[in-house]
Amino acid sequence: MRHFFTILSHEVRMLLVNPSTYIAATLFLAVMGFFFTGILQDYSREAQEVSPAQVFFQVFWFPVLFMVPLLTMKCLAEERRLGTIETLLTTPVTTAEVVLGKYFAAYLMYVVLWASTGGFFYILHRFAGDMRFLDPGPLIGGYLFVGVSGLLFIAIGVFASSLSRNQAVAGILGFTMLFVLIFGLGFLHNASWLDREVLHPAREIVNYAQIIQHREDFTRGVIDTRQLLFYLSGTVLALIFSILSVEAKLLHN
Repeated sequence: MRHFFTILSHEVRMLLVNPSTYIAATLFLAVMGFFFTGILQDYSREAQEVSPAQVFFQVFWFPVLFMVPLLTMKCLAEERRLGTIETLLTTPVTTAEVVLGKYFAAYLMYVVLWASTGGFFYILHRFAGDMRFLDPGPLIGGYLFVGVSGLLFIAIGVFASSLSRNQAVAGILGFTMLFVLIFGLGFLHNASWLDREVLHPAREIVNYAQIIQHREDFTRGVIDTRQLLFYLSGTVLALIFSILSVEAKLLHN
């Protein structure tokens, strides 16, 4: 893995010089700022039972569904379309190093974008001067959830990018996979036909993979090691599939 940091630094530089990165960051902050303003308006009208942080992280799905595909759809699909991935892999670089370098570059950008929303809470504290708005439990738990779950979400986006030469198709695939993971399993959770005894193992798997429930647990300060294992194991599997997909495409060509 000696070439990993070289690839990582290259990918980070490419993101930093790409105008679309700044456009995406501006849109992200504008949309999340809009959500945050709406939360404050609700609190200004009447007292709420939960902290602003808990409500704010309820919309985590929006940047996941739209920002993650934007950050990842180009990483492998564009390389394959231009034919540069074949050239890159003829150098003393392994497929794993290429995939991991691109993955961590996208993940770092994802984390930076989310970290920048901490400014909303700083401004709130600065002007409101009320620590009740900055309950540390939901705030720390929410950002921890974003960091841990982002590992899996970005890995899924990279996997989607490895499946196609067309970055638009990769983006749609990534959006679909993430939507099914976040909301599709939630629909299954409420399906009555899963209550049959023969489908009990399937019900347990569906209950185990409830992303929205994980977010609620994290923002309440409940950190379940099974949930951490879910995200870490899912990330590893998605990256392994990405590596195998790239190698299979190269062999097919």
